Amino acid sequence: MQKSQKTLLLIEDDDIIIKLLSKRIEKSGYLVTIARNGKEGIKAMQEHKPDLILLDMLMPVLDGFGVLEYMKNAGLLPNLPVIIISNSGQPVEIERALKLGVRDYLVKLNFNPNELIEKIKRILEN
Repeated sequence: MQKSQKTLLLIEDDDIIIKLLSKRIEKSGYLVTIARNGKEGIKAMQEHKPDLILLDMLMPVLDGFGVLEYMKNAGLLPNLPVIIISNSGQPVEIERALKLGVRDYLVKLNFNPNELIEKIKRILEN
């Protein structure tokens, strides 16, 4: 019997980031579901039951903290791993996200896709 593929939910509103990350993640053997704002992300979470979430913080409709609050209230955190990928690297935001149960936090300007893949593997394959 073949091992089932792990599914990642990418909650991101930037098309360039979506294309870049989804291609790289799929190339690494994972399935990717995409949501373009926090509200769509919550719906996709309920429908697809992802193994890991990649979450942008600054989005229309519902931001990343809104998604994290929903997940905490729904009892999904910290069991469902979340990696934040955001333009903001403010220490107060990072600290708040980590307190909510986020596993890792990457600033968009400072990371490369290979670093993200390594973090995903470390979380999902342990």
